[in-house]
Amino acid sequence: MEKPERVRLELPLILPEVDDPNDPCIGRLIGLLNGRPGVERVHMKTPEAGAPLLCLHYDPAVISVTRLRELVNAAGAQITRQFGHYLGCAPAPLHARNARLFSERLRQVPGVLEAEVSASGRIRIEYERAGISREKLDGLVRELGAELVPNGEPAHGKEPEHELEHDHEHAHGGKDEHAGHEHAHGGIFGEHAELIFAVLAGVCVLAGWLVERSAAGPDWLPTALYVGAYLFGGYFTAKEAIENLLARRFEIDTLMLVAAAGAAALGNWAEGGLLLFLFSLGHSLEHFAMGRARRAIEALAKLAPETALVKRGDATEEVPVETLQPGDVVLVKPNERLPADGVVVKGTSSVNQAPVTGESVPVDKAPVQDGKAAIAAFERVPASSRVFAGTINGTGAMEVMVARLASQSTMARVVQMVAEAEAQRSPTQQFTDKFERIFVPVVLALVALLMLAFLVVDEPFSASFYRAMAVLVAASPCALAISVPSAVLSGVARAGRSGVLVKGGGPLENLGSLNSIAFDKTGTLTEGRPKLTDVVTASGVNEAELLSVVVAVESHSDHPLASALVGGGRERLGGNGETVRADDVRGVIGRGVQASVDGETVYIAKPVLFSELKGTQMPPELAAANDKLVQSGRTTMVVRKGERFLGVIGVMDTPRPAAPGVMAQLRELGIERLVMISGDNQQVADAVARTVGLTEAKGDLMPEQKVETIKALRERHGKVAMVGDGVNDAPAMANATVGIAMGAAGSDVALEAADVALMSDDLSQLPFAVGLSRSTRRVIKQNLWVSLGMVAVLIPATIFGLNIGTAVLFHEGSTLLVVINALRLLAYPGATSRPAGEEDASHARADAERTAGARQVESSKAPT
Repeated sequence: MEKPERVRLELPLILPEVDDPNDPCIGRLIGLLNGRPGVERVHMKTPEAGAPLLCLHYDPAVISVTRLRELVNAAGAQITRQFGHYLGCAPAPLHARNARLFSERLRQVPGVLEAEVSASGRIRIEYERAGISREKLDGLVRELGAELVPNGEPAHGKEPEHELEHDHEHAHGGKDEHAGHEHAHGGIFGEHAELIFAVLAGVCVLAGWLVERSAAGPDWLPTALYVGAYLFGGYFTAKEAIENLLARRFEIDTLMLVAAAGAAALGNWAEGGLLLFLFSLGHSLEHFAMGRARRAIEALAKLAPETALVKRGDATEEVPVETLQPGDVVLVKPNERLPADGVVVKGTSSVNQAPVTGESVPVDKAPVQDGKAAIAAFERVPASSRVFAGTINGTGAMEVMVARLASQSTMARVVQMVAEAEAQRSPTQQFTDKFERIFVPVVLALVALLMLAFLVVDEPFSASFYRAMAVLVAASPCALAISVPSAVLSGVARAGRSGVLVKGGGPLENLGSLNSIAFDKTGTLTEGRPKLTDVVTASGVNEAELLSVVVAVESHSDHPLASALVGGGRERLGGNGETVRADDVRGVIGRGVQASVDGETVYIAKPVLFSELKGTQMPPELAAANDKLVQSGRTTMVVRKGERFLGVIGVMDTPRPAAPGVMAQLRELGIERLVMISGDNQQVADAVARTVGLTEAKGDLMPEQKVETIKALRERHGKVAMVGDGVNDAPAMANATVGIAMGAAGSDVALEAADVALMSDDLSQLPFAVGLSRSTRRVIKQNLWVSLGMVAVLIPATIFGLNIGTAVLFHEGSTLLVVINALRLLAYPGATSRPAGEEDASHARADAERTAGARQVESSKAPT
């Protein structure tokens, strides 16, 4: 097997507030990156002069520079813009063999680190700015025959000028009607020129056969019609063959031309014409099918409107969406699409967020009190007040304050990431590419031997030559070349249509083959909003006294648990509680809170605190009550005032209602291990695991211990996915085979940290993503069996006498079969959702606020 290429990158390292290369934070960063699949080694390099460098040794076949940058950023480091990212799109799809040829030519350019060109026409290049300029690279891409247009085809028709200032650069260039690759522009017939030429070739073959059979017309007419079939059917094939020969490559089109020329030399014009007709027809239909899958993705880019109504004092003005700035207030009328990401500042309505998040139920929206403050902390705004570009307003008019530029909206970023994903090669595609590089020379050698068969077998040279040409046709791996790209593109497109962002064929295939998934607890399996669930009083103490003290003390704290205690306590007290005042409220690090009430010292803290303080042992009956609550999954706090213990209170972050059903669906899909990793105590973790149906729970884990747990799972069980919110659990996600982030629509960090992003905060999208990945993997396997099986059958069949016409019929039929099989993925059923009528407005708002609550709870646990 060919040894995979290894690449080393040396990156200037900038860690916030860290200027010492021996700082422990650098060690933590290296530890997080070392466990990532594809990253072989990470270490610091300190040159004699200059700043320290972060040196990464990685396999570009497994992980790209873009992904490395995202992972390093998610882990807390910032890499300077030493490397450029060139992302563009040809005006029309390319054939798989052309895409591969373009990729290899680009990789040979000095200064280019990585280059991928997908069959859908997406072009992704990672380059070193010091090695090659953006302008030179743009010219080289055009010389290769791909006229570029702005990536994603924004609905407003052009990209904003500031786009080039960002790390993700986009290819520009007008669309010259007379320049570029013929498959893109297609001459006078447009992009369907090859299909029209193929049909004309078929008409010529059929007419020639009819004239020949009926003996109507002059003797030269059938031959003339077959020559016409050669001209129409071989035009595009000859152009590609010439391009490949200039690049010193023998590709499928070259083999077909040789076979057709051989048939003509033997006087078999009809078979040669049929070969070129079927070959060009198959490839034009393949081209059409890939275009359909690409259009399914590009439809995302056209969801945002071209203009917006901006308030200017008491008047409104219609402006292009690319001119909107953060702080602008836009008017959104009923049933209109929202023009930008922002927060609602006036009016109420329900918004259909399916275009971004995949949610089938419209989400109720309400205004925030302070729009300026909200857009400054956009990711922490409750989902009930946050809106996204491209979503659809309901029946109410709203005023929305813009939070992000048009090019930085969630929709724009998703389109860009999907475009990058299209150009990423999956592991199976890498295998098929290597197979073809070995297989084609072997076929040519076999054909050469068969042409000399007349020296050994008693037959004329013409018979040996004809047999060799038939084998040449049978052995051409057309179906193999398109089998994997068509399936991956269709899978990525189908996922994106349902609010699931999959970053390439690698994560798609890996998610389809793994059988272990790890989950973060807070905000993923649970609602992320702790609630006061239990109040147990000590002997001689009434509940009102206990809760009055708790509310008085905890109302001075902004901790999420304090909010739960105050809200739950006031609800239970109603108007029956005594009015007490708490003074001198102080936190006891890692334990709880201390205050003064009525001149007595009050502790509301974890039970362990009272074993550490002298003379404060809990009464046995209270300790027993605490143990019982802990065993049932509650987080407990004991309340002591002066010399008296008032009681114990229990708080719990309740599991999501959908979680048990989701776990059942995942088990049906073949996921054997469902593991929860949590920072909460083991009893709480076990209680949640039992409730939702997990197979294992690991509690009392710090963030770095979560990373070690993921590494251990990978070593023990192979591939493993990690599901979280992509914020505090980003390091654990980065070390999983596939990192899956929930609620990514409102989080830039989640979008970057994840290999798969569930745009809505809806756990039920997970079985859809896993099921689609499994279906994609099955389709890839089916396509490989069909393509390789057809070659395995046709080669011996042609050696033993199968004619060229029949061979090409089966050959091109297998190509169409694998493409049609891949397109079935576009019809994969979406996630099961409840009808809108089954949820009332308050429930919808509660669901929408879960994301914010989950992140607040996790933020309180995150190490500083």
